[in-house]
Amino acid sequence: MSGSADAARAPGPAKAARASGSAEAPGSFVRIGGVPHHVVVEGGGPVCVLTAGLGMAWFDWDAVAALLAPHRTVVRFDRPGLGLSGPAAVQPSLTGEADRIARVLDACGLRGPVTVAGHSLGGFHAEAFARLHPARTAGLALIDSSVETAARPRPAPAVRTGLTRVAAGALGAAGVPYALGPLGRRAAFRLTRGRRGGDPAPYALVRRTYATGRSLRAMLAEHTTYPDVAAQLVCVRRQFPLPDGIGATVLAAGADPRWQARQLALAGELGADFRRCPDASHLVMLDRPEDVAEAVLSVGRAEMTA
Repeated sequence: MSGSADAARAPGPAKAARASGSAEAPGSFVRIGGVPHHVVVEGGGPVCVLTAGLGMAWFDWDAVAALLAPHRTVVRFDRPGLGLSGPAAVQPSLTGEADRIARVLDACGLRGPVTVAGHSLGGFHAEAFARLHPARTAGLALIDSSVETAARPRPAPAVRTGLTRVAAGALGAAGVPYALGPLGRRAAFRLTRGRRGGDPAPYALVRRTYATGRSLRAMLAEHTTYPDVAAQLVCVRRQFPLPDGIGATVLAAGADPRWQARQLALAGELGADFRRCPDASHLVMLDRPEDVAEAVLSVGRAEMTA
């Protein structure tokens, strides 16, 4: 991640909640690369950090964090532009996101080895952290992670970045995020979860975090750079092995045999334990939080008994 190493702890949870306009927003803010990052730390014991999928926020981990907190120090954070974090200063990149995890941990005073868990796009970031920061990694849990084994860099990244910014600016000026951002999230969650339910987050919280131009810009940027980040992971895998003896788990959601096969192949490539959660949607942390928590805890148990 570009920017100076100026991570500094901000005021405590109560003040952070007042700044966000609601007591429903726990946590504090740390400044990394000039950008305020919203971070929530709870629980006690060995540290695990949860990094979310494309466009998602800290509260999407609420149910999982509640199950982990009695056993782990749980760290959640919002990437720039998402949740309550400030607007992004640079476009997303794989090494930048892996470095962001390290710098969030540094800002929280947590420098020992951690279990890192990533969902969907966050799985790319979690795996990259494990490979690029091996001394800081105790375990890896990939939660229905994105899988792109044959990704290749695309041409003209500067042009695509520019077009994304123009589109985000035009949509923001037209008031699209305010009018449709929260409704779009609600619709996407209903479509993804189907009969399992919709979006459990309070609507006021969703509006506060998704009815903003910064969230739209962040989501468009993550979507636009997704193929590039996937291609970067292919290169990182070739150059940086996973730490020796690392505990790793791949949790696959849904019953689609093709998706299950891709997740199984990922587990094989990483030498990871493979777990299935066939009755969950891609938003497995909402449908089966107990399975996600168990996947994370099993990695920690493997490390402690190794």
